[in-house]
Amino acid sequence: MLWLQGRPMAGPVWRNVYRLTDSQISKLDEAEDYMEMMKLGPAEKILMEMINEDPECVPVLNVMAHFQGRYISDFEMAIHYYDRVLVLEPDNAWARDERRRYLRYSSYD
Repeated sequence: MLWLQGRPMAGPVWRNVYRLTDSQISKLDEAEDYMEMMKLGPAEKILMEMINEDPECVPVLNVMAHFQGRYISDFEMAIHYYDRVLVLEPDNAWARDERRRYLRYSSYD
């Protein structure tokens, strides 16, 4: 939680261009915290629940792709989730660049 002048700040400190609900923001934060603590099972469970609730939520798809690639080393699944982002947002540079990286990684034998 972020604090400002001794009081907790509400809401994200970034611009919420995807209009995520407070619940979605909280769940994403929780999943990312689990990822950082290497508690991968709970992180994946939260992300899968969020994807089931909203299969076109770009931030959740991006985090799941990152999770699959960086934490699980399942490059094909990372590519799959980045592909889903790019269907929704063809100009998403982050997804495009990360997808390219995992394509390169998956070609190494």
